[in-house]
Amino acid sequence: MNEQKTKETNDSVIEFIENVENSKKRADAYLLLTLFSEVTGYEAKMWGPSIIGFGSYHYVYKTGHEGDAPLVGFSPRKAKISLYFAPGDTEREALLARFGKHTTGKACVYINKVDDIDTDVLRELIVQSVTFLQNQYPRS
Repeated sequence: MNEQKTKETNDSVIEFIENVENSKKRADAYLLLTLFSEVTGYEAKMWGPSIIGFGSYHYVYKTGHEGDAPLVGFSPRKAKISLYFAPGDTEREALLARFGKHTTGKACVYINKVDDIDTDVLRELIVQSVTFLQNQYPRS
């Protein structure tokens, strides 16, 4: 079985954000840190070298592959800011219609800057994602 690549670490979230080169992206990272922390009630943790995650869940796929992942998170990458939400949540599209300027991947939503989005809708996306994952993968 393959070992999970992205794991929770003890690295400093603040140190990671302080090392973001672009000052606007760094400011957005602090804003997102506050927003995600407030909405989830979870302490921010580093997952791998570049993802700031909140809470966690344990998944088991039908294939037998299993692991842990953050409930939600973000990463201020060079090109865009990646926002991590629940994969497989079919309700997400309705909220994204009101979200603002973004592109999407399988589980990620990409934004250029926080000013491009509606932060109230971001709060809704965070709550929806956490609720979806906690229902999908209840703690035993």
